[in-house]
Amino acid sequence: MQPYVPSTAKAQSHQQLLACRERVTTPRLILLAPMEGVLDHSLREVISSFGGIDRCVSEFIRITDQLLPRRVFTRLMPELLTGSRTAFGTPVRAQLLGSDPSCLADNAARLASLRPEGIDLNFGCPAKTVNRHRGGAVLLDEPELVHRIVAAVRRAVPAHIPVSAKMRLGHLDESRMLDCAQAIDSAGAAELVVHARTKLQGYKPPAYWDCIAQIRQSVSLPVVANGEVWTVADAQRCLQESRCDALMLGRGLVSDPGLALALRGAPLPDWHQVRQGVARYAQLIKPRVEPRHRGGRLKQWLNMLRRSYPQAQHLYERMRALNDPQAIDNLLAQETLLAAA
Repeated sequence: MQPYVPSTAKAQSHQQLLACRERVTTPRLILLAPMEGVLDHSLREVISSFGGIDRCVSEFIRITDQLLPRRVFTRLMPELLTGSRTAFGTPVRAQLLGSDPSCLADNAARLASLRPEGIDLNFGCPAKTVNRHRGGAVLLDEPELVHRIVAAVRRAVPAHIPVSAKMRLGHLDESRMLDCAQAIDSAGAAELVVHARTKLQGYKPPAYWDCIAQIRQSVSLPVVANGEVWTVADAQRCLQESRCDALMLGRGLVSDPGLALALRGAPLPDWHQVRQGVARYAQLIKPRVEPRHRGGRLKQWLNMLRRSYPQAQHLYERMRALNDPQAIDNLLAQETLLAAA
């Protein structure tokens, strides 16, 4: 593990980066992104069941000033009870978010006792509430602290458990982009995912994939590109411009559960299969989501599915007018029968 040394060299130009690496068009690795409030473990299970995904990352587990009980980790990431795998065998990495290196290290050690596939550290969340409490992307203004966090967690976790990190290009701008990436690298992380926008840029297009190429050139650890990949064409451009051979997909994969398969040239799920996935998701959330909130979860996913499956529009419109849980269950039962016919 090397000491953190801030970068003083200017980034190479985009043209130089393009010239020094061969064109990559097929991802070596496809990850399912953590999406707070969207990709809970139930939707992870359904999305992963379509295939093509190499690994998922959990929604962040917020660490403040206390050591969390084991039951909190297993409640937020139930896959810890099944070998850190979804029901379909896809590995899931647990993500922690916080700013206290010592407290994060203690919680990472406890989490490690539950044998996760790996531990990821969140330096990318743009949510105002999280940033206001000194978490997520706001930490990118402090690369020295980022280094201390990663190094502390790496020391606290057995060597066989990978420690990775996810970051954006910066908080308000990209001025400390390379410093943060190098801080994560020198602290001993095994992998770095980069969302190609700053916190200030949020999720507004475009994503600046060429900046990821600069980061990749400046570090020795594997770099995964993330941000604004909705289609196979987007993925090809992202791989080419970022000079990465791995992708993390979030909204694009939730909107099109067959996207990972398309990138691998495999057969794609049709609407009937996706509709069955929606019905399965409805059953999975029943035991843990209050009846009055279930419809909102389903409508949220159907709303995103409309981008890739025009047939989702009809089901979304029918469900949008419903609030009674039993009426929603009846509608999904009818749809399941239609799918099986």
